[in-house]
Amino acid sequence: MTDALGFSPDPEVRCRDFKIGCIGAGFIMADVHLASYHEAGFPVVAIASRTKAKATDVAKRWNIGTVHDTPEKLIEDPRVEILDIAYPPHQQPDLIRHALKQKHIKAILAQKPLAMTFEEAKRIAAECKAAGKVLSVNQNMRFDQSMRVLKQILDKGSLGTPVLATIEMRAIPHWQPFLHEYDRLTLLNMSIHHLDVLRFLFGDPNDIYTAVRSDPRTTFPHRDGITVSTMTFPSGLMAVSMEDVWSGPREEGYESDIYIKWRVEGTEGVAQGTIGWPDYPKGSPSTLRYCSKKATGGKWVQPTWSTMWFPNAFKGVMEQLQYALKTNTRPLLEGQDNVKTMALIEAGYRSMAERRAVRLDEFPI
Repeated sequence: MTDALGFSPDPEVRCRDFKIGCIGAGFIMADVHLASYHEAGFPVVAIASRTKAKATDVAKRWNIGTVHDTPEKLIEDPRVEILDIAYPPHQQPDLIRHALKQKHIKAILAQKPLAMTFEEAKRIAAECKAAGKVLSVNQNMRFDQSMRVLKQILDKGSLGTPVLATIEMRAIPHWQPFLHEYDRLTLLNMSIHHLDVLRFLFGDPNDIYTAVRSDPRTTFPHRDGITVSTMTFPSGLMAVSMEDVWSGPREEGYESDIYIKWRVEGTEGVAQGTIGWPDYPKGSPSTLRYCSKKATGGKWVQPTWSTMWFPNAFKGVMEQLQYALKTNTRPLLEGQDNVKTMALIEAGYRSMAERRAVRLDEFPI
């Protein structure tokens, strides 16, 4: 779990006690969630999806004993203690509310975005709290290895006071068919990774200014294609998150260059790295190197690891929820905290519409 430089890129698995029921049988569940759970030894007892035949295929692949006819039937299965949802955000709230009626369900791992809007996300989090159910949201980039190590470097003060942080994504997402019907695209469904991880690293910003333009490759109607958000923080830190979902032509014979890069500059040092997601499923680990006046003697140092964001980070997502149940503590990816990320997203859309910086206190939690 610890590399030669003393960092912990991957979390320890401290609990495997609670039985999981999975809703969804698409890529993110079949190839990512369940791959990481298998590696960690988490007990998955049932699965369901929109199409039972597809859920059955996934169950055979991962040796899951029960396939339910519908997601609702899975939620009603008395063996299920943790409900793990990988469903479109417009359908997720109804599933969560059905789970709140079931005494046997102790916790819910919801997909991000938690809901389509900040107000709906706030209602869901409040309803879970009132029902005594633990709600966690799958903001898995917080468990990317480079982000975990960067957080450890920041917490040690090795970079001094952060001055400027950037996340630069130049990659082409696969927009799922259900997104074609939404009026919210990149900010809600892609930028949410980066805006949330910036909150994880630096706390809550004061405000956000989001500028957008359409993406020439995306043929269905959309407002937010290419997206650039600038945030300021109480410390004076400025952070920029760019989601370039165009990233240039993509055709036979054209040598495209896709990547996600990040950089943090502080008063005592600099850290920079890459996120390995664009290579999935071929796979390559995220990277990090840093240079600190007080921690590395002004020399560049590069911790290394062999695990990857996809699928290994998802082990940490489920582990933090297992451990929260075992210890009766708040999960690291707590639903109430995720409401603040949804407020940041909502502020970005208001900024986009009104062409101004929007303060986060316009969205009371």
